[in-house]
Amino acid sequence: MALAVSAPGKVLLAGGYLVLDRNYTGLVFGLSARINVISRDIQASPGVHINEIIVKSPQFLKAEWRYGYHLADGDGGIKTIQLQGGASASAKGNPFVETTLNYALTYITRRAAYGTTQTLKPVTLTILADNDYYSSPSNNSNAAGKGSGDSRFAAYSTTLEDAHKTGLGSSAALVTALTASLLSHYLDPSLFDLATDEGKRILHNLAQAAHCAAQGKVGSGFDVAAAVYGSSHYRRFSPSILSSLPEAGKPGFSAKLCSIVNGQDAGSQWDTEVVKDAVSLPKGVAVRMCDVDCGSQTVGMVKQVLAWRAAQPKEAKELWDELQRRNEKLASVLKEGKTEEIRPAVHAIRELVRKMGTESGVPIEPDSQKELLDALEEGVEGVYGGVVPGAGGYDALALLVRDDEETTKRLEEFLSGWSEKKGSKVRLMEVSGEMEGARKESLLKYQGWV
Repeated sequence: MALAVSAPGKVLLAGGYLVLDRNYTGLVFGLSARINVISRDIQASPGVHINEIIVKSPQFLKAEWRYGYHLADGDGGIKTIQLQGGASASAKGNPFVETTLNYALTYITRRAAYGTTQTLKPVTLTILADNDYYSSPSNNSNAAGKGSGDSRFAAYSTTLEDAHKTGLGSSAALVTALTASLLSHYLDPSLFDLATDEGKRILHNLAQAAHCAAQGKVGSGFDVAAAVYGSSHYRRFSPSILSSLPEAGKPGFSAKLCSIVNGQDAGSQWDTEVVKDAVSLPKGVAVRMCDVDCGSQTVGMVKQVLAWRAAQPKEAKELWDELQRRNEKLASVLKEGKTEEIRPAVHAIRELVRKMGTESGVPIEPDSQKELLDALEEGVEGVYGGVVPGAGGYDALALLVRDDEETTKRLEEFLSGWSEKKGSKVRLMEVSGEMEGARKESLLKYQGWV
């Protein structure tokens, strides 16, 4: 048996920092860049049983992880153990892969009432990431990849640890795609169907739990929501939902995980709000991303902004309340197709984002990014406006642009000239905004890789 699923990346166009608080919301767009996972049964010799799962990321060097698995005592669920591999194996663990396996396999064994790990047949999971998840693949890769004339998946000449991410939400998309792959591979469609609302609800809750555990904190979850549902108006879940969940493998983990994911835990009812029909783009308008090859320390920036908010609660609340109103105005302008109002709506948001940055001492929209955004608006026909998305910083821009080849060409030429003039590296990514979330894919898309 073999099947393929994918989950999109994300961009938080409006609502950075605010999305951490349930009193506020975020305007989230899914992206056409996807993390793809292809599952395939491992054929063992007759009479031989193997408890092994192999996870491969063949675009990178030494990116293979082999896991054994067993049922933990005390209803602790499935616990994986990384095994020694061959020359292509990674000596380092991958916490996002390992945690996802622990969570997904635990849910699967309980949901399907498996009493032994022998019911879980060994499987190979192949992960393929669209090129825009990593900076400038042409500089460190064979851009043609291994596919039949398809350059969608580059073959990189580096390890996964050394690859430079572009901030499109690869970890959330990976956890979501890997979870969807395992659920679809092992569970009967009567128990899990990715195409249904119920299937997406289960996927969302399980992927949120696994992703929070893998990163060691309960984040806002907008990135996982985008990976599951695609573009939406998002309000986060209460962090307390996951507070009673034991660690994977600890007594009671299996029962508690399943009751929380299924929404049957009285003290942990999911209150996430994902409103898809509140988000759309005017006809002929696209979200495009620019990669600015210079990373930001997002965690430190968030801590500093939250420290400012705690120290100046009255001023911060007034600013956030007004910024929420302006974010909602932009969402309304886009949904109603008022292209002539996009630029003033974006400018109103940027004004308060810069004020928040100044008052908190955090470069949310740094001077260099402000200069580039202003220059794009003034110098490139077809650019309606742009922001430094999410938590801000130096590593990306999100633009609302006219969706045609002429505008794309003008943007590429402008950014090439800007990079040369400034001695920087800024490029227009191929990725664009996309409404759809996690989905099954045709295996034909991955010929040459699996």
